[in-house]
Amino acid sequence: MKTHEIYSNPDNVHWGYYDYRLKPILTIASGDRLIAHTVSAHPGLLPDDPNRVPDEIPAIHSKARKGAGPHILLGPVAVEGAEPGDVLEVAIEEIKPAVDWGYNRIRAFGGALPDDFPYFSARIIDMDLEKGTAEVAPGWHVPLSPFFGQLAVCPPENMAEISSAPPSLHGGNLDNKELVAGATLYLPVWKEGAGFSVGDGHGAQGDGEANQTAIETCLDGTFRLSVRKDMKLRLPRAETPTHYITMGFDPSLDGAVKIALREMIDFLGTEYRLSPEDAYVFCSAAVDLRVTQVVNGNKGIHAMVAK
Repeated sequence: MKTHEIYSNPDNVHWGYYDYRLKPILTIASGDRLIAHTVSAHPGLLPDDPNRVPDEIPAIHSKARKGAGPHILLGPVAVEGAEPGDVLEVAIEEIKPAVDWGYNRIRAFGGALPDDFPYFSARIIDMDLEKGTAEVAPGWHVPLSPFFGQLAVCPPENMAEISSAPPSLHGGNLDNKELVAGATLYLPVWKEGAGFSVGDGHGAQGDGEANQTAIETCLDGTFRLSVRKDMKLRLPRAETPTHYITMGFDPSLDGAVKIALREMIDFLGTEYRLSPEDAYVFCSAAVDLRVTQVVNGNKGIHAMVAK
């Protein structure tokens, strides 16, 4: 096993989009460790003190091509042996804040309450890394729980270039706050090498991501990437030390609920040989349905069952 390190710069990121045609910035062996130094920053929304801003951010803003979405994504990284039909196992070993600030913005007529907030508003949020908190409003502090909103492989070839905003079968803008250090994500592979990308660092987020942004910040992540030829998936799945998680994405929450439930029934049948009826009963008795996010085009539901 080797450890590889990648850094955000104009040549190593794709800003706001995914594309099957993207060439890998690095190729690693299955089972290798990857350390990714990501940035998350919006032009014109930076701390007043330039010393707090990593040099990579203005360089990316001035030189990188921007797609339809807002997210700065580091990658893609190819994993040897990954082929369409396989699964890429992404073991999240460590996540650390790389700066002591983040930002949140309300986009006019955006978020979960577009009619209530028909204006733009943005703020820099100071993070106390020693205390592990962030001051989101004057005197109101929330605990930091860093995770990456974006974890993905290259999408299928027939999707061409797509926005980074909606989550889909390649992963992408999952915004699942359960994917902290210690969790493992499983992504279906659609391209030789898989093409893993990561970004959209969040210092903290509530389920739903109500106003369309969390505490957006720069994070350093350590991952172990492994090819799984013994798994077959249609959509991303995950597990934490305490739970198994299936996911559903759809323009409607009702549609996302159905997908996440069907994925959980499939999981229980495949892994534990429950019949569909028995699994459905078990879901009603023991599986929690949670709103992942409601603001990214495709809404998200994740189904969680305690191990």
